[in-house]
Amino acid sequence: MSNFCQHRRSPVSGSTAGILLMVLFIQPENPLPGQDQLDHVVGTISQKTLFHWGGGFDSSPPLSEPLVTDRPDFTEASSTVGRGVSQLEFGYTYSYNSDEGDGGIAHSIGEPLLRHGLYEDWLELRVGLSPLQESARVQGVKRKADGFEDLYLGLKIGLTPQEEFLPEMALIPQMTIPTGSDDFTDEKVLPGANWIYGWELNEIFSTAGSTQFNISVDETSGSRYTEWAQSWTVATSLSESLGMYTEWYALFPDNAETAQVEHYLNGGFTFLLNDDLQIDIRTGTGINGNADDFFAGIGMSIRFP
Repeated sequence: MSNFCQHRRSPVSGSTAGILLMVLFIQPENPLPGQDQLDHVVGTISQKTLFHWGGGFDSSPPLSEPLVTDRPDFTEASSTVGRGVSQLEFGYTYSYNSDEGDGGIAHSIGEPLLRHGLYEDWLELRVGLSPLQESARVQGVKRKADGFEDLYLGLKIGLTPQEEFLPEMALIPQMTIPTGSDDFTDEKVLPGANWIYGWELNEIFSTAGSTQFNISVDETSGSRYTEWAQSWTVATSLSESLGMYTEWYALFPDNAETAQVEHYLNGGFTFLLNDDLQIDIRTGTGINGNADDFFAGIGMSIRFP
């Protein structure tokens, strides 16, 4: 798989202390025997998250508000689409990288991600399969490849709603299945997980981050290694329909033979045409020598009630 095409689902993890803190604060949505009867009644109002922090609930139906998308930034949304709701997100990304006279261009075409709510509002199925076209010059030799990446499968689990300074959180167990074209397949099932956390600071500003890992394959030796990723994004509502974001993210290969640490900055705009239709645009750059030099993309997201 190319090292100069931006993969939004590139490489859950947190400290043991952080996990223990969550266990202490989080209460199950279905109350335990002996809890106050009021907690039991309130706890059945909303199933938008699997757990709650012990405070308020958001019982609004998923279609009563504008759609929330995983595009166009690297950080996925910390919310799910809602039971029975389907959402299709797709787009195009151009990326360029040059290294000591060698260079490459990649076109990620389509980038479809289908999200569908299952069983309860807190559970979401995710399926992605993207065509890819690359052209590169390595040691003066031109190479071009077309085909499909491996199939992406995931489940997004809404963990908690935001409660004051405590974040809205979601977890995505995910994997790729070796169904891709010869030039792009990793030839192995590669599992991973993505932990997402976000805060609505006020009516204008919000912030979110993600910590994730994926098992990846070394391009030279074909051996497996763990790739960690960390991101942080800040979003601003410029109007009821226009939004803007700025984001940093980085990839950290662990025990890889050829992959190196990569850091990126990117930003973009989103525009809601209506509550169920959004378009987006983004651009970004690598901020260390191992990262791709430049990328830009456009996209659209559609929600089907």
